[in-house]
Amino acid sequence: MIEVQGVTKCYGDTVAVDDLTFDVRPGSVTGFLGPNGSGKSTTMRLIMGLDYPDSGSIRIDGRRFRDLSRPLNKVGALLEARAIHPGRSASNHLLALAAANGIKRSRVEEVLQLVGLEKVARKRAGKFSLGMGQRLGIAAALLGDPEVLLFDEPINGLDPEGILWVRNLLHHLAGEGRTIFVSSHLMSEMALTADHVIVIGKGRMIANSSMADFLARNSRQVVRVRTPESTRLRQAIDEMGATVRAGHDGALSVEGMTVEAVGDLAFRIGVPLHELSRSGASLEETFMNLTRDSLEYMDGSGLTSNGLRDGVPDKVVSP
Repeated sequence: MIEVQGVTKCYGDTVAVDDLTFDVRPGSVTGFLGPNGSGKSTTMRLIMGLDYPDSGSIRIDGRRFRDLSRPLNKVGALLEARAIHPGRSASNHLLALAAANGIKRSRVEEVLQLVGLEKVARKRAGKFSLGMGQRLGIAAALLGDPEVLLFDEPINGLDPEGILWVRNLLHHLAGEGRTIFVSSHLMSEMALTADHVIVIGKGRMIANSSMADFLARNSRQVVRVRTPESTRLRQAIDEMGATVRAGHDGALSVEGMTVEAVGDLAFRIGVPLHELSRSGASLEETFMNLTRDSLEYMDGSGLTSNGLRDGVPDKVVSP
């Protein structure tokens, strides 16, 4: 388990992480979301001991990362896929990591096969595509068969088959009882992958809940219903005090009533239903609405940013 308690990290006058507290528990995939510059990458670097908090504490199964005798056997991470010497082959890169962490050479072959790089194992990493580099980074994270795994944008550069492979891999690893912490900007994919979600903005906690609760609490729930007697049903819904609108396809959209309540009402008044379903905002819509106040400016194109990269001030280009 990862325990982050009251962690704050500043770079000069910029507060990258602000009194952040959360746990990442084993047995599920925890998604880590936030706008660019929200402090996600900084938080992951702090967990991995690549930087140090100004206050607060971070523990992995009760210990600081720097106190782990063989860290790769406890924690695996993909924080930067290109953090590999371009002149080394994939196999030599992994062999060096294995030797430094007391890992058997046979494990290198296992992870190369697992990520689908066994046929290019002797190819220099500098010649790899972005997707191949991601796979090599995942192989390095899995090398020590660790209990805790951190992935920063693991599907960046992967094709649809590779994205599905990563999704299934994360679910499998979580199913084995491992602690999985993963960030991504692809909201549609995170909605399919994460069981739990942590959302931060400007380094502060915005949400920390199960994915289902996050969507239920922060998105508008709408009931969609189609019936050949829409006028009668609409009148009955109006009398219940709910809001009902007719769509271009003749279906009714109802707010203020559950799908069960709409179905019961239709049964009571004898209205046949051809469709009855519940819908709500997507994770992307919910995320954008929830983090809108965490964006520092919006440029003329409508694209938002806060001028931070990995929590460190970056050059801001004005529109």
